[in-house]
Amino acid sequence: MNIEPYIGQAEKRLAQVERELAEFDFSASDCDRADYENLNREYQRLNRLRQLWRTRLELRQQLDDNRELLAGEDDAEMIAMINADIESLNQRLETTDLHLKTLILPPEPNDQRNSIVEIRPAAGGDEAGLFAHELFRMYCRFAEERGWKTEVLEQVESSVGGLKAVAFSLQGDEVHRYMTFESGVHRVQRIPQTETGGRIHTSTVTVAVLPEAREIDVQLQAEDLRVDVFRSSGPGGQSVNTTDSAVRVTHVPTGISVASQQEKSQHRNKEIAMLLLRSRLLDQMQAEEAAKNAAQRRSQVGSGDRSERIRTYNFPQSRVTDHRYGITRHDLAAILDGNLGALLDQIIALDVELRLAQESPS
Repeated sequence: MNIEPYIGQAEKRLAQVERELAEFDFSASDCDRADYENLNREYQRLNRLRQLWRTRLELRQQLDDNRELLAGEDDAEMIAMINADIESLNQRLETTDLHLKTLILPPEPNDQRNSIVEIRPAAGGDEAGLFAHELFRMYCRFAEERGWKTEVLEQVESSVGGLKAVAFSLQGDEVHRYMTFESGVHRVQRIPQTETGGRIHTSTVTVAVLPEAREIDVQLQAEDLRVDVFRSSGPGGQSVNTTDSAVRVTHVPTGISVASQQEKSQHRNKEIAMLLLRSRLLDQMQAEEAAKNAAQRRSQVGSGDRSERIRTYNFPQSRVTDHRYGITRHDLAAILDGNLGALLDQIIALDVELRLAQESPS
């Protein structure tokens, strides 16, 4: 894939963005701070792209120099040193190319949004609940590594230390750009702790990643909502089953219903329920719009729907396979420990290649 034409386009756009930032008038009556923030985000992306491209050119030059040295070298020790340097440079070049591809295309509208992530065990009973907890831990650690903020909106634990359900928000730079690729069915293959016969079991967990909706994105009319309050159930302290703090909000036109009992405050639970409801409605509206477009780009590799099996975690082989993009890695323990970046960078790079294949730079 030749990315040089896209670099030329990016250089021109970067110069334009730099001028617009320098000339931005904060004193104007129609000044919109969000416009400035969007410009600044674009500048950061394009500037990073330029830096990576320059790094790539330097690496290519160093490789050419080493190969030239190798052609005229007779000393075995020196040849070994040069070959080792060439191998290191090739690895750095591969990583640089991967990062370049993730930055070539502008973010899609949802890419700059925060995300609401919902994880639920599907097939596999207690084992699925335990794996749901491990996925939750994985995403929290990945968020910490990237400097994102995590807020738990709803968490229901099982009696064996797993999760019956968890919903949480992720806030930060490029949250949805990365997390959107996590929507779907995650399958785990391993020997459960409760299995005495040493047999490998297969369990599944569903992950739904929704773009976080603001009030301006989805405007809800009071007459379209039914709000019910009820007593909390399950772990939660002295207020459980003693106060009507839990809240359920139903959007009557669509039938979508969201309940929250995470907090002791009825007011806060209603805020959480409304946030989840808006995000589900926005996700539904965008899914319906995408369904109208038969050329939706991700149809080539998978719909991203949470009913689709997207990934398998095979513990006996320490293997993680992403079925949509044909990626297999053998660093399962590191990935579950939150080191998702390398895998998601690969996925984004392949996704970009699919999108670029449908376009040609002017």
